[in-house]
Amino acid sequence: MDLRARILAQQRSEHTEHLIYRRLAALSRDERNRKVLETVAQDEYRHYEVWRSITGQEVAPRRWLLGWYVLLARVFGLSFALKLMEGGEDRAQTFYREVASEFPQVAAIGEDEKRHEKALVDRLNDERLAYAGAVVLGLNDALVELTGTLAGLTLAFANSRLIAVTGLIMGIAASLSMASSGYLSAQEGNDEDTDPLKSALYTGVAYLLTVVVLVAPYFLLDSVFVALGVMLASSVLIIAGYTFYIAVAKEVAFLPRFAKMAAISVGVAAISFGIGWLLKTVIGVDV
Repeated sequence: MDLRARILAQQRSEHTEHLIYRRLAALSRDERNRKVLETVAQDEYRHYEVWRSITGQEVAPRRWLLGWYVLLARVFGLSFALKLMEGGEDRAQTFYREVASEFPQVAAIGEDEKRHEKALVDRLNDERLAYAGAVVLGLNDALVELTGTLAGLTLAFANSRLIAVTGLIMGIAASLSMASSGYLSAQEGNDEDTDPLKSALYTGVAYLLTVVVLVAPYFLLDSVFVALGVMLASSVLIIAGYTFYIAVAKEVAFLPRFAKMAAISVGVAAISFGIGWLLKTVIGVDV
């Protein structure tokens, strides 16, 4: 790709991001967030005008990206959507340095992107990120407890429907217990930024949804061992998905967190599977 084509691509990117920030500002109910997003939208348009002065032509934004990032922000929160969008900033900075030698006005864009906009985005109020700890609590407990329970029941019972019903009953009871524990923990924490009731709901719902996903293979499949494999694969996918969310939203390393959570979940399942084998062969439990 020649230099002009790369500049036009960057110009299109600035135009698209301007519209994304402007749309998110219009949709925001939080006054502080709206002001932050409007400020960044103005900066992005100013950057677009710098590129337009260099190329001498207008470029259309990528409309599909506008809809995509607005959807991500609504589902996963502003921090995740915007930090994912700004994820290529290191490559952009390299490009700014290359172009600045020929077009000095580009250097100011690089400084804006590196300092000003990141600082602004970090000031956003993001409820989903504020309650991320509550969600992690629900997910972690559900993954560790249910993968272990279902793995143990797989050999002890060897009946997929019985395993599914037992796991679901235990999971629902545990989700209610976790929600109440989350409420008490948040209440004792004296954190003014979080509401104890919301914290309890995030914990309980995260736990319950994880239970449903893990138990579903035993309802849908007749072979308990195939269901066990699908359940374990589902648990790893859940861990990968949420770890990716945290890695992007909080700008932390993905692989170490993912490896730790996956090792704990699969390790507990393996131990429980062994316990189920002992119950079945040594004690003689066979349902």
